[in-house]
Amino acid sequence: MSGSTPPIHALTRRDFLAGSAALIGSASLARPRALAASGPEGGAVRNVILIVSDTLRRDALGCYGSTWVKTPHLDKFSGKSVVLDQAYVSSFPTVPCRNDVLTGRYTFTYKPWAPIDPDAVTLQETLARAGIRTALIADTRHPFAGEMNYQRGFEATHLIRGQEGEKFKSEPAEPKFPCDVNKLRSGPRVVTNYLRNVHDRRGEEDYFVAQTMRAAADWLRGRKTHDPFFLYVDTFDPHEPWDPPRQYVDRYDPGYTGQEVIYPRYDRWRDFLTEAELKHCRALYAAEVSLVDRWIGHLIETVETLGLLGDTLVIVASDHGFLLGEHGFIGKLCIRDSGRQSLPLYPEISRIPMILSYPGGRPGTRLNLLAQPVNLMPTILEFLGVPIPDQVQSPSLTAALQGRADPAAVRIVVSSPTLSHARLRTPDPADRSSICDGRWMLVYGAQTDRVGRRRQTTTVPADESPPTPELYDLDADPACGRNLYAARYEVARGLHVSYVGLLEKCRMNETHLRFFRKLPDPAAKE
Repeated sequence: MSGSTPPIHALTRRDFLAGSAALIGSASLARPRALAASGPEGGAVRNVILIVSDTLRRDALGCYGSTWVKTPHLDKFSGKSVVLDQAYVSSFPTVPCRNDVLTGRYTFTYKPWAPIDPDAVTLQETLARAGIRTALIADTRHPFAGEMNYQRGFEATHLIRGQEGEKFKSEPAEPKFPCDVNKLRSGPRVVTNYLRNVHDRRGEEDYFVAQTMRAAADWLRGRKTHDPFFLYVDTFDPHEPWDPPRQYVDRYDPGYTGQEVIYPRYDRWRDFLTEAELKHCRALYAAEVSLVDRWIGHLIETVETLGLLGDTLVIVASDHGFLLGEHGFIGKLCIRDSGRQSLPLYPEISRIPMILSYPGGRPGTRLNLLAQPVNLMPTILEFLGVPIPDQVQSPSLTAALQGRADPAAVRIVVSSPTLSHARLRTPDPADRSSICDGRWMLVYGAQTDRVGRRRQTTTVPADESPPTPELYDLDADPACGRNLYAARYEVARGLHVSYVGLLEKCRMNETHLRFFRKLPDPAAKE
């Protein structure tokens, strides 16, 4: 199959944007100016700080409406920044999202969870060629360790080891588990490694997100020149294992004495958790979010103290969310001994926070601008006045952020697991995209009769038909409880046309694209 896959760089940015104007909106696709961009009332942007927090749900932040989870630092930052109310996942999950961020390409159309491509044109390398210094500070190990090599091209890298199940430390030989191992994803393996890695932790400053944000703050304080810079800070928290300091947990579930399922199986929660255990999982997650808030706040306070906000673009974003009992699941996909299978990317997973502070940005502004991580590379480049490479597919958001273009120019966003790659024979119908225009969301997968072991493990019935598409009105039904696909088929059809148009503009392999061209008519007779 690899022989029929077109080169991923065969489509230039000029070709892509020219063909995408009607689909995504021409106002947001202007080429960058020669000089660094500035806001209507601000100076030019010289520096960029990008902060990515893995698995940070949008609705866990006070600035996005949370009344339960306490996030005072990010709430304060949002009051001084521009908050995007319509930010969504692009390629899902962790590693494909980082490929989106660092290449500006729609990864789900051509590439799975895999190392950086040798010929990829990356954000950090593009900036370095323009004379901008670059640094990566991260505890998220999956993209930045070993052969994955997404750290390629950064002038400086500081990788904090030990997150999740990394084989980093060897003692104690038999750590004490906080719950029955049959409640844990991957059984004892990952949590054994994790508990060893954190065994000698002494205080809050030793937690991973604290180490990462402190290291980033130290890097900023230690700069010896005033050269422009790009600092990328990536923390795996609040991803599981959920293991925050006890005082954070007690804010949300005081007096709990049951099992602490810090790394739960990705499955139907009622199959292995009690209601009290699920409630405590939510408390553990909330506590992790508050911990993340505290330490991102530490970094932002350092930025302010150093006087950098006047010429720096600061972005806080996430890669995806997580189901905490909604739709009957805990996790972001379903994993069982017999295999793994995607879940629909409902808003609890697909909607993400995205907050930006930049010169000229009006504090406290909220924009209904459809935005995704894949937009970050061209947006950053345009803010800095660096030409956008032809290989970048996604539009810059800079003009809309600065009031030079209509935020409604971006018509749809697509959140998706991988749909096509060189080793794939037939797309899995359970790998469904969420196609959203800001109000309506269509959940749609390949129209194929493929049936295999993976399909028989989880949410998709193991019959001979693909899953029925789903359509939700997010304004009236944000929890996606009422499927309106049959009742509002014309809306679904419009979203599907735009979706196929995007796949075509990305030159997705026709061997796979053909399975996405048909939208079944619910009124058609068998």
